[in-house]
Amino acid sequence: MMRAQLYPAAMLTIALTILTGLIYPLAITGVAQVLFPHRANGSLIVEHGRVVGSSLIGQPFDDPKYFWGRLSATSPFAYNAAASSGSNLAPTNQALIDAVKQRVAALREADPGNTAPVPVDLVTTSGSGLDPHISIAAALYQAPRVARVRKLPPETVRRLVQQHTEGRQFGVLGEPRVNVLELNRAVDQAR
Repeated sequence: MMRAQLYPAAMLTIALTILTGLIYPLAITGVAQVLFPHRANGSLIVEHGRVVGSSLIGQPFDDPKYFWGRLSATSPFAYNAAASSGSNLAPTNQALIDAVKQRVAALREADPGNTAPVPVDLVTTSGSGLDPHISIAAALYQAPRVARVRKLPPETVRRLVQQHTEGRQFGVLGEPRVNVLELNRAVDQAR
């Protein structure tokens, strides 16, 4: 009696493993490669034959001539795509409050003449730790510093921010945002 139940169960397990563990993933991967090859391969950005990043994963910028992105709380190093995570610190946590104060001070030190309020996304980490975008306010806050360090007219840098602003997804989801890597690439090419 038990043998009569084990054989169909074992065959069903093998069949479903092949179907869901092999055939389905290969089919979906094949469809993605045909219909969306750039996205299926990680939305990699290539310059002069070299991968410089992904439009989907943030990366650290700390040189004053670049726009800085959202901070990352991933471990063991920042922007670790294999360990997506936030800090999990509550807004009232003293460690978070102290870290935000230090980040505000660092931003003020990098741009001492800027007295505008510091946008929150420049001093807090994203939920994933990998966010490649900043708010328009965060980009515009940094525009004077980037323009000054690069000796570019401020209106040129503001125009680049505007040109690299992405709207809400599907017109309704999320907030308008700026991809930091794409903006920094555009600033590198500006004259």
